[in-house]
Amino acid sequence: MIINYIVIGLLVVLIFIAIFIFFKIKKVNESEIVEKLLKIENEVTKEIGDFKYDFSKIVNGDFEKLRSEIENKLVQINDKVNERIDVNFEKTNKTFNSVLERLAKIDEAQKKIDNLSNDIVSLQSILTDKKSRGIFGEVNLKHILSSVFGEKNDKIYKIQYTLSNKYIADAIVFGPEPLGNICIDSKFPLENYRYMLEKGITEEEKLRREKMFRDDVKKHIDAISSKYIISGETSNQAIMFLPAEAIFAEINAYHTNLISYAQSKNVWISSPTTLMSLLTIIQAVLMGMERDKYTSVIHEELNKLGEEFSKYRLRWDKLSRSIDTVSKDVKDIHVTTEKITKRFDSISHVEIVHNDDELLN
Repeated sequence: MIINYIVIGLLVVLIFIAIFIFFKIKKVNESEIVEKLLKIENEVTKEIGDFKYDFSKIVNGDFEKLRSEIENKLVQINDKVNERIDVNFEKTNKTFNSVLERLAKIDEAQKKIDNLSNDIVSLQSILTDKKSRGIFGEVNLKHILSSVFGEKNDKIYKIQYTLSNKYIADAIVFGPEPLGNICIDSKFPLENYRYMLEKGITEEEKLRREKMFRDDVKKHIDAISSKYIISGETSNQAIMFLPAEAIFAEINAYHTNLISYAQSKNVWISSPTTLMSLLTIIQAVLMGMERDKYTSVIHEELNKLGEEFSKYRLRWDKLSRSIDTVSKDVKDIHVTTEKITKRFDSISHVEIVHNDDELLN
C-alpha cells in the first residue's frame, strides 16, 4: 500500500517535470517531444520497477529477519515459562505434601485430644465419688513410697497399717529415732475446693465457701492428729497427704492459717512433690544409719583381727627363733660333714693322719 503511494508521487513529479520541460523548449518539434517523453516514461517506469523490486526485497528480508527473531524470542519465552511452571509445580507439590502431612498430624493430635478428653471425663467421674477419691489418693501414695523405697520394702514402710487403737493408716514409715514411726494418711477435700472456686458468685458467698473449705481441712487435720499419733508407738507427728498439687498450693498461698493450725496439731501437710522430698530425706538418714551400723561392726571385727594378728606375730617370732636354732645346728652338722668327707678322701688316698682330736673337733 505504501509502495503504491510512492509510485503515484513519483509519477506526479515526473509529469510536472515534463510539463516544465515542454514549456521551456518551444523550438523543439512535437515528434521529438513525444519521443523524449516516451523515453523518459520508459526510464521512469524502469527505475520505478527496479526501486519497487529492491524495496520489496529489502522489506521482505527485514520482515523475515524480524519474524525469525520474534520466533526465537517466543521459543525462549516459552522455555522460560515452562521452566518456571515446572519449578512452581514442584514447589506447589512439596507444599501440598507438607500440608497433607501436617493435616495428618493435626488429625492424630485431634484423636489424642479426644482420647484425653474422654480420660478427663472418666477421671472427673471417678473423683466425684468420695470412695474413688480415697482410692486414688492411696494409689498415688503407694506409688510415691515404692518409687523412693522400692516395692514391698516392709522394713522401711507398710501400706494399710493397723495401729494398736484399731485405726488403719494409709501408710506408715519406720523412721529412725528420735523421729520414730510416721503415719501418713491421704485426704482429698475436692468437693469444697471446687465449690469454693466456682465463678459468678457474690463476695459474701465466696467468703462462706472459703470457710467451708477451711473447716473441711481442719476436720481432716483433727482426725489425723487424734487417730495416728500414739505415744510410745508412733512419732509425735503425722503427715496429711494431699494428692492434688493445686489444693496444696491453694492452702499455702491463701490459707496459711491452716498451715499454722496443722503445726499446732503436729500434722504436716504435704503434696506429691513435697512428700517425695521428705521421704528422700528419710531414706538418706536411714542409709546413713545403716552405714554407721556396719562401720561399728567393721571396726569391731578389725579390733578382733588385730588381736589375732598379735598372737600370730608372737607365734611367728617363736617359730623364727626355733628356725634360727635349727639353722645353726644344720650349719654345724654341715661343717662336721665336710670334715668327715675330707677324712674319708684322705683315707682313700692312703694319707692317714693320726689326729683324733681334729676329728672330734
